[in-house]
Amino acid sequence: MSGSGTTADDDPPLQTAVWRLRSRACWTDAAALLEPHAATDAAAALQRTSLLTEQCLYTGTGWTEAEDALRTAEALAQDNTERGAAACERGYLAYASTLLGARDRADEASVALSRAAALLAPGAPGRPLLDFRRGLIAQNIADAPQSARAAYRRAHAGATAQGDELLLSFTWRHLASLSLREGELAEARHGFAESLRIREELGYLVGTAPALISLADAETEPEAGRLRAEAGRLFRLLGGVPTWLAPRLEPPAPQTVEAN
Repeated sequence: MSGSGTTADDDPPLQTAVWRLRSRACWTDAAALLEPHAATDAAAALQRTSLLTEQCLYTGTGWTEAEDALRTAEALAQDNTERGAAACERGYLAYASTLLGARDRADEASVALSRAAALLAPGAPGRPLLDFRRGLIAQNIADAPQSARAAYRRAHAGATAQGDELLLSFTWRHLASLSLREGELAEARHGFAESLRIREELGYLVGTAPALISLADAETEPEAGRLRAEAGRLFRLLGGVPTWLAPRLEPPAPQTVEAN
């Protein structure tokens, strides 16, 4: 599940409901809607795994539930496409665990994504998502920005070809983060703005605060302050999710205010 679900008029009612819950950080409720189907249907099991893994990444909780869902998805996979997609989810769950410090599973993440690459054909629907996740490993675990950029560009091209708007919001944001790291402010600002625009248009509320903060990093005052204030409002509205954004949004200590 790349996150391309929307509330388009022709979406099945179940998918519309799942998307609305997911976009508002209600992953457990969204996963519960899929549970009756996930016991026997590989696609539903994979989608449920993706929801619970995203919950782990945004909250740092729910690891056991996500792992159980993943094992079900792996058991139901019947062909290389389904097995590759399940391996991609295993790699992403291991990546999230490593990134948040829950448990170091970096080797497992790399092995799983390599397995996914061997199983998924170059033109498979899940290939852009796999490329994106390999970029995350390169950028945030291996500290290999050039490899990350190449992977993100492949993911970006694939998401464009498949019309996966939400995945595009992620590739725009991460390509922009590399540009910001290299001091390319105009390019970074454009990428962050595109990511924010897509998320607002899709109604991906839980991903909007991070996009606002990213754009603020590439802007100057007073616009940067306005973006951070809006990010803080959304963060509080969703009950402090994503949790890793909290340090960027906490009010300064009194002594810091006085010093400034």
